[in-house]
Amino acid sequence: MSDETPAEPVVKNFIEQEIEKDFASKPTLAGKTVATRFPPEPNGYLHIGHAKSICLNFGLAKTYGGSCNLRFDDTNPTKENDEYVNSIMEDVRWLGFQWDNLHYASDYFEQLYDWSVQLIRKGLAFVCDLNAEQMRLYRGTLTEPGKESPFRGRSVEENLDLFARMRRGEYPDGTRTLRAKIDMSSPNLNLRDPVMYRIMHAHHHRTGDKWCIYPMYDWAHGQSDSLEGITHSICTLEFENHRPLYDWFCKSLEIYHPRQMEFARLNLNYTVMSKRKLLQLVTEKHVAGWDDPRMPTISGLRRRGYTPESLRMFCERIGVARFNGTIDVVVLENSIRDHLNSIAPRFMAVLDPIKVVITNYPDEPEFLQAVNNPEDESAGARELPFSKELFIEREDFMENPPSKFFRLKPGGEVRLRYAYVIQCNEVVKDSEGNITQLNCTYDPETKSGSATASQKKVKGTIHWVSAQHAGDVTVRLYDRLFLSENPENAEEGKTFLDNINPNSMNVVTAKVEPILLAQPAGARVQFERNGYYCVDVKDSVSGQPVFNRIVTLKDTWAKIASKS
Repeated sequence: MSDETPAEPVVKNFIEQEIEKDFASKPTLAGKTVATRFPPEPNGYLHIGHAKSICLNFGLAKTYGGSCNLRFDDTNPTKENDEYVNSIMEDVRWLGFQWDNLHYASDYFEQLYDWSVQLIRKGLAFVCDLNAEQMRLYRGTLTEPGKESPFRGRSVEENLDLFARMRRGEYPDGTRTLRAKIDMSSPNLNLRDPVMYRIMHAHHHRTGDKWCIYPMYDWAHGQSDSLEGITHSICTLEFENHRPLYDWFCKSLEIYHPRQMEFARLNLNYTVMSKRKLLQLVTEKHVAGWDDPRMPTISGLRRRGYTPESLRMFCERIGVARFNGTIDVVVLENSIRDHLNSIAPRFMAVLDPIKVVITNYPDEPEFLQAVNNPEDESAGARELPFSKELFIEREDFMENPPSKFFRLKPGGEVRLRYAYVIQCNEVVKDSEGNITQLNCTYDPETKSGSATASQKKVKGTIHWVSAQHAGDVTVRLYDRLFLSENPENAEEGKTFLDNINPNSMNVVTAKVEPILLAQPAGARVQFERNGYYCVDVKDSVSGQPVFNRIVTLKDTWAKIASKS
């Protein structure tokens, strides 16, 4: 018998299971490989929800040896531009993926127009003169059927003429639309003669002023999938009710018909995922831009210090579900903690310093050995300067501590990380009673790593930096942008903006060991006993890094919740 532990069976998500069934049973897929696409609209920056879709679509292509296209759904020229296009491409690459083909919905404008003419000739599309408000009234409700447009009975010839004139720009915005002729009594509102084209005299970021009619998403989406030979069009659940329309267009045109499947979109607590609301945060300057490290955008997470590996790990952990739910943001935070724990070097920084003078220590400093990463032996060690005057965290000293306070206190002892045991002998205060200095003594027989170090037992170990060698750096202490677990569910008379956390960013000047002054932009490190930090890529200059807090070492919000 073999002593080897059998490998656990790979559990496939429901989309993978359906794909495998399709390839085993559908003749239309014979000789094909899986072909997916990621089709964002370039009207904003991608957020963490898009990361889930990216990982899913590109991951399926990789799993099955197929292909994945990047396609921009650029059918709304008033909201789209090249800045968003470029940011999306950067985000996809940064996450570790490369598309097989790059497409734009605007590549297919001429073909979509020709197919529209084909539907008109079949009597399946008509030009409608109802305005938006009239169309809404004619549409009906979930419990009442709609009414047919008075223009639904136009002849094929009249519809062809009007549609051609719409394209030539003879009519103002909003005066006419092209609609599919389906069923105004359908229980699915999406099938009640949906709009295919609207008139918009707007400059397009790629086609310029060539077009003044633009296709709606539902019209462009399925046909673009068909043209690209997509086998499985993976969408989020809000498009489930659009699937019958997706199918109707493909069947009516008698073209290649991909299969649309839906999965649950990503919802995170303490987070806003609406592009419109994220844009509002930016335009109203509640944040410093799309890449503000408090934003849930991929660019914001990247600037804050998240790694592509941690986002892919997060997407893998939450899996692919059939039904919508809300993921605890702690799952995201734990993903970056787990990754950085294995790769981030450890250094010492004091964010709220109080001076310690070791009265019996020599005037000359010494250099101690400090481990760079206990999780990675190959990271080696560094020299750490130690001197008579140090800085420690103010919270690591209490003049009147509770019984289980194991850090520094009057008459108490504590170990300094990598160094010695010290005892507090005197508390120095200013005229207003504020503590300005702690006078301590050290025991030279307790040096870390020495043969006698373990002879004195103390319960607490704290970090420190040498005052003689310390540098000053700016540290941005980022926290969650919203106080409410569901910020979009605001109280009556309020908006999601009323849930903004006023302490989502605090800026301090920290004392750090000198090696931290030389960290390059983008470097990720752990401040021992504090958290993980990243050198900001925009505001740092050589020798003057600005550190963004990525995440604390532990979930500090859990403590708050337990006390409330």
